[in-house]
Amino acid sequence: MPAHALTSLVDQPVYLALALIILTSTLIFTRLKFKSLSQYSQNPLVPPGSLGLPFIGETIDFLRAQKLDKTHEWISERATKYGSIFKTSLLGCPTVFMVSATGNRFVFHLNDNSIVSNHPKTIGTIMGKHNTLELSGNLHKLMRRAMLSFLGPEMLRKYIGEMDLLVIQQLSLELEGKETVKAVMLLKRLAFRVTCTLLFAIPPGSEQDLLLEDFTLALRGVVTLPFNLPMTTFRRAIRARERICNRLSDLIRKRRKEVKEGRVSLKDDMISSFVNLRDENGEDIGDDVLIDNLFTVMIASHDTVVILLSLLLRLIARNHVVRNGIMEEQEAILKEREGVEDDNLTWNDLHKMKYTWSVAQELMRLNPPVPGSFKKFVKDTSFGGFDIPKGWQVFWLASVTHTEKNSFPDPERFDPSRFMGPSKSFPPFSYIPFGAGPHVCPGNEFARIEVLLVLHHMILNYRWSEMIPDEPITRDPMPYPAKGLPIKLHRLEK
Repeated sequence: MPAHALTSLVDQPVYLALALIILTSTLIFTRLKFKSLSQYSQNPLVPPGSLGLPFIGETIDFLRAQKLDKTHEWISERATKYGSIFKTSLLGCPTVFMVSATGNRFVFHLNDNSIVSNHPKTIGTIMGKHNTLELSGNLHKLMRRAMLSFLGPEMLRKYIGEMDLLVIQQLSLELEGKETVKAVMLLKRLAFRVTCTLLFAIPPGSEQDLLLEDFTLALRGVVTLPFNLPMTTFRRAIRARERICNRLSDLIRKRRKEVKEGRVSLKDDMISSFVNLRDENGEDIGDDVLIDNLFTVMIASHDTVVILLSLLLRLIARNHVVRNGIMEEQEAILKEREGVEDDNLTWNDLHKMKYTWSVAQELMRLNPPVPGSFKKFVKDTSFGGFDIPKGWQVFWLASVTHTEKNSFPDPERFDPSRFMGPSKSFPPFSYIPFGAGPHVCPGNEFARIEVLLVLHHMILNYRWSEMIPDEPITRDPMPYPAKGLPIKLHRLEK
């Protein structure tokens, strides 16, 4: 919660009293829950470690480490002390960490009868209880297939040209005549425009602008305290989600009518595809499920792209070797296209950007855009010779195996050549910037294409430098430049 929101809350006695009642109730519930779960910690076969303080566990230390981008160090300290499998307590629940590629494989390939997502309440409230991160079983498979029908390589080939044109138009709109700009906000607007136009068939204009305004408010509620009280960030986020849901509901109703009348095809956009879905009994999928998953697509196609591009622009401003390498590759592609009638980049052009994407992959190794998440065991299980009781949770974290010396020699060194070879030189499940297994991010290829298109046009048309030297990265919980990456622009002469 931002400082001004917290101040406005505690300055009003009624809200403070309500907050104390909620906090007290939460602690009582947590104590009972913690007591019932922590009894298993006496089992000598559970992983070693410490559950920390009563009720709180090690939550405060963990959240502080996340905020300071020191989560990796926090985990490594405990892994050194207890081993690659250890226990702690976070958010009122005993938690297991599995610090290895084999641990990643185990977590990502357990079926839905053994493990489920266990995200904080704020995520379920803002993204909806039917989003694909929370779904399991047949409904999860159905919604995932529907998403991939628009985010898979076959469909992406068809609208690369349109995506390229959208990127060019938005960059021109944002940068023309500007000498300085906040890169993060520029990229947020660009990514949202691409998603709304290509995937949802919402044309640029006031409707997109209103959606983006509410989408930004809703996202802030994901990383705040879940107090649904007036004047709080969480309440404003809930209200913003309600407005987004109303707009999406109207769009779903409109698309159903257009599909029925034959005015649009099921392949025209994701909403048209969704309205035709049927479950295993041949029944329509409820609007609440469709809305939650459309909202999830907004987030999935937005944050990953914006984070990665922000960090890439920051890196290029600092590292002239990387900048020159990307520039050389993009100029070569531009030269090969001389005489081609179609101005827009193609699938083949993108596949020639091997060095550029290797830089992005190496950057994701050191700063994964999806840092990790909680999952909960729904039945007793075992791994690595240890018992893991039902009700305990596991937290997978990408950066742990991304910097493991046996998988990535000299892991702190930035080296794009790790990804330049014909085959991967690192073990499976050691590199997981988009997750892995059945729940891997379905939009990773969409993100790759958008990132490459933006970099192509940015580096061929501009030079830029950071206005805040050594601007740090903060995780709240996603890794962004702390001040929004303000940059100074210089337009290149053709």
